Amino acid sequence: MDRTHLLLALAGALFTIGLLGVIVRRHALVMLMCMELMLNGVNLSLVTFAQQRGDAAGAVLVFLAFVVATAEVALAIPIVLLLVRHTRSLDADRFSELRG
Repeated sequence: MDRTHLLLALAGALFTIGLLGVIVRRHALVMLMCMELMLNGVNLSLVTFAQQRGDAAGAVLVFLAFVVATAEVALAIPIVLLLVRHTRSLDADRFSELRG
């Protein structure tokens, strides 16, 4: 198994672990961390393909993904904190009571 296949397998494993974490766990902050793990798996695969092709397009996409992820975290954490303040829990199932 060469280096490219190993990196792609690692990227797939990161994405799968993150997906399982989002599906199984109900803690809001853990779900956010698992989504970031999924994003890191995708970023690793983009960098691997960019390295294999020899161009910088994948690295530029990864940089863009990091900027979007930073904005997502900057917005998601305050929203989760407001929800915690309202429901007194980090359980995602309790947030369904907020539907209006």
